Amino acid sequence: MRLLLIEDDMELCRLMETYLSDQGVAVTSVHDGPCGLEAAGAGDFDLVLLDVMLPGFDGFVLLERLRTCSQIPVIMLTARTAHADRIRGLEQGADDYLAKPFAPGELLARIRAVLRRARPTPAPVQILESNGVRLSFATREAWCDGDSLELTSAEFDVLEVLLRNAGRTVTRDEIANALYRREATPFERTLDVHISNLRKKLGVRRTAIRTLRGNGYLFAPA
Repeated sequence: MRLLLIEDDMELCRLMETYLSDQGVAVTSVHDGPCGLEAAGAGDFDLVLLDVMLPGFDGFVLLERLRTCSQIPVIMLTARTAHADRIRGLEQGADDYLAKPFAPGELLARIRAVLRRARPTPAPVQILESNGVRLSFATREAWCDGDSLELTSAEFDVLEVLLRNAGRTVTRDEIANALYRREATPFERTLDVHISNLRKKLGVRRTAIRTLRGNGYLFAPA
């Protein structure tokens, strides 16, 4: 596993490099926004750990620019715990968000969870299609009315759960279990953000994803 760490706190970088290397993870660290964007675009990394507060330009700007050319998994790291900041990061394509300070073991668990979603075991059904939306599990590609969709790993997984259960209400707990192997928390906004992102990307097909308040979500077949 090769990770890119974009973080301006040198001491934190050293601590994370030491811990993760002991877990068999190779870590490359850079310390500002421009260098981080260049490294993320040029390097062969499995995942990016991205701090929000960076010199040059911040992590939000870096993530927005990165998503124009890459769908590499990204976990944001920040001391800013406001819900607005978390939602902004997720809306711009982050796969997960971890507030500082954090336990090293939790970070490693989140890294592994994100990579599991990005590298699933082969599914028995290789193509799934409903209401103009088509998914390929072999390549983890998605299309809407024939046009390619640029989805994050988490968005692909949410859409997969909805399409596999097209015409049936899928609870928030079912989606959270598919993404995080746990139930949804009462005030969690992560799922709402992923659903909102999917609707935007589906364009005219956005109404296929319906919210059933108090129950969950339903993908309406054609």
